[in-house]
Amino acid sequence: MKLTDITPAIALSPLDGRYQAQTAPLTEYLSEPALNRERIHVETEWMIFLAGGKDGKSPYIPGVNPFTEAEIAYLRAIVDDFGAESIAELKSIESVTHHDVKAVEYYIDRRLDSAADTLGETELARLKPLVHFACTSEDINNLSYALCVKNAVLNVWRPAAEKVTDKLAAAADKYRDMPMLALTHGQPATPTTLGKELAVYVYRLRRQLKHIDAQEYLGKINGATGDFAAHMAALPQVDWVDVSRTFVTERLGLDWNPLTTQIESHDWQAELYGTVSHVNHILHNLAQDIWMYISRGVFAQIPVKGATGSSTMPHKVNPIRFENAEANLELSTAMFDTLSATLTETRWQRDLTDSTTQRNIGSAFGYALLALYNLDGGLDSIHPNEQVMAAELDGNWEVLGEAIQTAMRAAALAGRDGMDNPYERVKELMRGKRIGKKDVEDFVATLNFDDETSKRLASLTPATYRGIADRLVDFDA
Repeated sequence: MKLTDITPAIALSPLDGRYQAQTAPLTEYLSEPALNRERIHVETEWMIFLAGGKDGKSPYIPGVNPFTEAEIAYLRAIVDDFGAESIAELKSIESVTHHDVKAVEYYIDRRLDSAADTLGETELARLKPLVHFACTSEDINNLSYALCVKNAVLNVWRPAAEKVTDKLAAAADKYRDMPMLALTHGQPATPTTLGKELAVYVYRLRRQLKHIDAQEYLGKINGATGDFAAHMAALPQVDWVDVSRTFVTERLGLDWNPLTTQIESHDWQAELYGTVSHVNHILHNLAQDIWMYISRGVFAQIPVKGATGSSTMPHKVNPIRFENAEANLELSTAMFDTLSATLTETRWQRDLTDSTTQRNIGSAFGYALLALYNLDGGLDSIHPNEQVMAAELDGNWEVLGEAIQTAMRAAALAGRDGMDNPYERVKELMRGKRIGKKDVEDFVATLNFDDETSKRLASLTPATYRGIADRLVDFDA
């Protein structure tokens, strides 16, 4: 049997196959049926708006009366009732039209033709010319995509990103006092705390989430080349600029773009995807850091009962969630970067490169969501190994060299004798060597510090030499 003969159809993408359970929430907003549902939403709301005006009582179109409450409810139910049968019907219409937005128009026409069966006496069937009135397909598409993306970000992606960020913030607070050897260039460096290092990621992520919260979602409804030409030819007495602005902002809750070609310029999408891509980069850095902390022993993993780490090495507990997150973040970032670059360019007033490109928005968010899911689970599966961390610190007393030479500089500036060449003298003692507590105490004892400074330096250990790392955890973006 051919796999292509199996029904239901086998998913080609792992987002709709192996990982479908994790990415399913995005189907509500970024699937093709979700886009078509929003198209129906925009088309029907445009009808209601044109028939009722701003106040619902002053039609913009002569010969059209404001819809009754029952008629408005009927039109909005076309959106609410959009389900499996509707998806199949719309697909069959499109197989004839070979045009997705025109198929939506005809789909709504059918509902208007049968409105009397539900409402009794109604003018809806006569008002089919009001469907898609003065619109080009992109008037409908750009608004529908904006609604789809906005809802996906606010209802799915952002909550998932915030959940991971909040989990990091809780861990940062919990481990704010837990000393840890820092590594710069992979070499032992001034100690820090585990909590402070996690807090760095919290701060970075929350800054980007603020950008997400301030994001505009632009939309336009202004005709075939953005000039309201058909509108003015048909009804020049109407203030179409005000109609457009009011519909986009008040009826749909989007930000109005007054100047476009046939398409909305997609700059807001590039801005949004750039921010999400930036979040991806931060999370990619986090995944790699935690992977290396696990390898180093700073984090220990909690084995999953029944799970296999290797087909041949029974002892292994692999950091697969962080590896999975890392790979999916790379895929997501590549797609978002491509979207950002492609969507902001079009030949003259219109080409179709954006149409094909935008169909992959869901995939870009899907890989990002999958990564967040794995990071969330990965953070639950690790805990600090304090014994390893303590052993690392105790094995690297040379990291106190920075403290001693800086104190020598301060003493020299205060006029104390014998503090010349502090950096060079500490370097001679410590660089490339392993020293211990006694070496530090003996060296400090040879220096002409005041008693308080001498005592303070002599009492320092790698575990206590961490500045105000614990207090820095409280800084928020």
